Amino acid sequence: MFSTKCVDAQHLYKIDQDSASTWSLLKYDINTTWHGVKYSFTRPLHWKKNDFLKLGGLVFGTATLALADEGVDKYIDNHRSNFPKVVRDYGWYFGSPQNYFMANAGLYGFGLVTKNSKIRRTSVLIITSSITSGLIQTVAKNGFGRARPGTGKGAFHFKLFSKEAGQHSFPSGHTVLSVTMAHSIAKQFESPWIKAGVYTLGAIPPMSRLIDGAHWLTDIGFSTALSIIVVDSVDKFLFKEEAFDIIEPNKNKISWSFAFTGNQIGLVGRF
Repeated sequence: MFSTKCVDAQHLYKIDQDSASTWSLLKYDINTTWHGVKYSFTRPLHWKKNDFLKLGGLVFGTATLALADEGVDKYIDNHRSNFPKVVRDYGWYFGSPQNYFMANAGLYGFGLVTKNSKIRRTSVLIITSSITSGLIQTVAKNGFGRARPGTGKGAFHFKLFSKEAGQHSFPSGHTVLSVTMAHSIAKQFESPWIKAGVYTLGAIPPMSRLIDGAHWLTDIGFSTALSIIVVDSVDKFLFKEEAFDIIEPNKNKISWSFAFTGNQIGLVGRF
């Protein structure tokens, strides 16, 4: 069932996806998740000049976008009653960790029971990316100690390593989870219309957090970028290792890039 190729720090072991038992598939998926998380956290050790330039662009773009934080929050505060409550409720519940992991557990369970490699791979991509980005956002949230809009302290009030919930605005956990799942699922489809639909649903939780005054615009923007970067990194690892016997397609991919110009700040996806 297993090849003679040993597990090491760089490669996954191989397994016959069709004949393996459910227990063997589960162990393989756990091992793949572990290596995927390790791969994500060690990538900076292999960064080149362009990678550091992209990081600098992300930091600069976030800092520039912060200039609009208080203005956007004030506008939303004046129009909050105009936003449908059902959309805001959906955003909160879907982005909540317990509901998020229950949904992914259901997805993975179905893939495991049916031995569907593509569904299992998608779920492993989601959970691996969630662990990675989740750890990063947890450390950053506690470290920066940024005040939430509702505290009335302003967008530039920071209390480093604060334990207060009102000082945990940056980055947005709901956004990280929602965008991670949406981006992971959207990658599995070739149709730009299906991708657009998935991304639209994934954008509702971040927007609802913004509307509810729980986060600043930069909290949402940075978290979105972080999630996309992590998912793409894990996806690249899974393709490189040919995990689940799935090889990377050469067409219908979205190329993401950061745009920071005089009249444009944000993520640009090209089909």
